[in-house]
Amino acid sequence: MMSNKELAKAFKLTAQLMELHDENPFKIRSIQNAAFKLERHPVPIEKLSVDEIGSIEGVGKGIQAKISDLLARSSFPEMDEMLEQTPKGVIEMLSIKGIGPKKVRTLWKELGIESTGELLYACNENRLVELKGFGEKTQAQIKHAIEYTEANQGKYLYAVIEPIATQIFQDLRNSGVLLDCSFTGEFRRKLEIQEKIEMVVVPEELIELIDFLNSHPLIDKESLESENTTIRVTIAGKLPLILYTTKKEEFASLLFQTTGNEDHLRQLKDNYKLTLNEKAIDETEIYARVQLPYFEPELREGRSEFNMIKNGKIHDLIVEKDLKGVLHNHTTYSDGAHTLEEMATYCKELGFEYLGICDHSKSAFYANGLQPERILKQHQEIDTLNAKLAPFRIFKGIESDILTDGSLDYPEEILKSFEFIVASIHSGLKMDKVKATTRLLRAIENPYTTILGHPTGRLILSREGYPIDHEKIIDACAANGVVLELNANPYRLDLDWRYIPYALSKNVMISINPDAHRKEGYHDMHYGVCVARKGGLNREMTFNALSRDEVTKKFAQKR
Repeated sequence: MMSNKELAKAFKLTAQLMELHDENPFKIRSIQNAAFKLERHPVPIEKLSVDEIGSIEGVGKGIQAKISDLLARSSFPEMDEMLEQTPKGVIEMLSIKGIGPKKVRTLWKELGIESTGELLYACNENRLVELKGFGEKTQAQIKHAIEYTEANQGKYLYAVIEPIATQIFQDLRNSGVLLDCSFTGEFRRKLEIQEKIEMVVVPEELIELIDFLNSHPLIDKESLESENTTIRVTIAGKLPLILYTTKKEEFASLLFQTTGNEDHLRQLKDNYKLTLNEKAIDETEIYARVQLPYFEPELREGRSEFNMIKNGKIHDLIVEKDLKGVLHNHTTYSDGAHTLEEMATYCKELGFEYLGICDHSKSAFYANGLQPERILKQHQEIDTLNAKLAPFRIFKGIESDILTDGSLDYPEEILKSFEFIVASIHSGLKMDKVKATTRLLRAIENPYTTILGHPTGRLILSREGYPIDHEKIIDACAANGVVLELNANPYRLDLDWRYIPYALSKNVMISINPDAHRKEGYHDMHYGVCVARKGGLNREMTFNALSRDEVTKKFAQKR
């Protein structure tokens, strides 16, 4: 069976292939529209009846037949035909940022390029410069995109591997072959980008542990390597899993040594004269030997954690239960999958006190951005729902596009109708540091900007963010009373946690926002909290850890 996202991905690929082969544009648009509708449908398509699928807006009999085929065999005839006609390397080229199917067709048909490797070589040979529709700038962008992708091979989002790692960990704990176990390394530190899963384990018998690993369905049996006290396997042919075996009395020491990165351990050794490999009951005892408090695993990056001791901020890191509300969310008014009432009801059911609705503004035409008359309609519905759901409250917000000159995309009479505004950049992303910083600074200085949304526009492992002067941006937020968003979507996690300490030093509050486009998106705040803790964020400086009444007061003060 296939999820809605997988169904949409199949339709998107088919549309790309059809465009690549210069098929009828009306047919292409029909496939693209189906992808859009399926991805945003609030109910899993696989659970719908044939009639229910046929009743989805934009799904005619032809699209319905393709959906049925996809659910039955993960493909359909037109897709099969397109794939058969297209070299595998050309299909891979379709995923390169910055070039669409038409440009890929030109590269394939006119230069005979059939893989990303051949394309990179052609860029290095300067062969794209004279090609119609390309030029030196486009060639440089393509080269950079390929090199960026290659540099990230073997890297994974924490959010992608967390479910797999958790499943294997729970299976190990329940197997009866271990006396103790814990995650360690970069996974225990919850780095946003991971290259491996590491665990420290105390086996009853080593052979029983090896037998268990060989029998686990997620682990590649032929990959197992055991050398001294280390066992290495791979998951799904790609992801390394490393188990460090030890004795019970050495467990805490090994866990400590393998959790912190090299910089954290080096500072402990050089600055605090800590002996790293002495046995201990637990990690708290190890730090106490040099009069240091316990460092949460997320902090052990050798960056700002030792300064946090001096200003007394080592404790009270933010945890998920501290969050009182959910700000920056989308509904079917723009490009969300669920209605305003569905989003609000689910938010209340999760135990939150308030919800901030921030559908896309009018410039985001691609996301059904709100024109003024639709804003009024949404505000009227919010008033009705607030009366129905009280004391739970929905705040009237908008995600207003920051235009190329740094202005927001509504006139003042519209801006003042909102209770809060998240200002974000969604277009014109190719900027140098000066231009991007200047654009953001003007938006921050706008008196109607409440929160600066995803400051760099990055998509982790997929798209680099535009370069900005983080310190200037944070200083401006401090001067103008603007909150910084930590966008909790695991593909963004933007503001980067490495800049949180500077924001805190300037008394700039951070709002952990899911940027949810469906109800389930609220749960992405988990990943936002993970990286917020890495930056030392505490409850006091987390904007959406404020109560409903406190947030109401903050919004009123800003207005």
